[in-house]
Amino acid sequence: MGSLTSAAVMELAARTIVARKGLAPVILEVKGLCGFADYFIICSGTSRRHVLSLAQYVEEALAAAGVKPLGVEGLQEGNWVLLDYNDVVVHIFIQALRDFYDLEGLWAEAPRLTLEPVSPDHLRRESPIGSDAGP
Repeated sequence: MGSLTSAAVMELAARTIVARKGLAPVILEVKGLCGFADYFIICSGTSRRHVLSLAQYVEEALAAAGVKPLGVEGLQEGNWVLLDYNDVVVHIFIQALRDFYDLEGLWAEAPRLTLEPVSPDHLRRESPIGSDAGP
């Protein structure tokens, strides 16, 4: 996953989604509940084009930080894009599919995390929330 921790990858992906107007982003901490990831990020796009552009922005932001996905699914259809970053899995849905699959309900026992508001300088540092990492 490059030199970033899973928490830093999660935060950078989530902040990118928020900055690009992803709808109702949810971060689920699934470590301890499943063996394949620490975090799920779930959000919706307003259209197929928005879903695809959100996925592209997340990929670009993480690539700039030296993190490449293990796999990407759903780019052809654009209704549900899954970006697999090993310990962080990003799900970007069209709202109807998000409602249908209800991943938030399926993983209801997973703690939900929130992002604290930050300054633009914090985004450049790419440090996880609450870390003591410097600029």
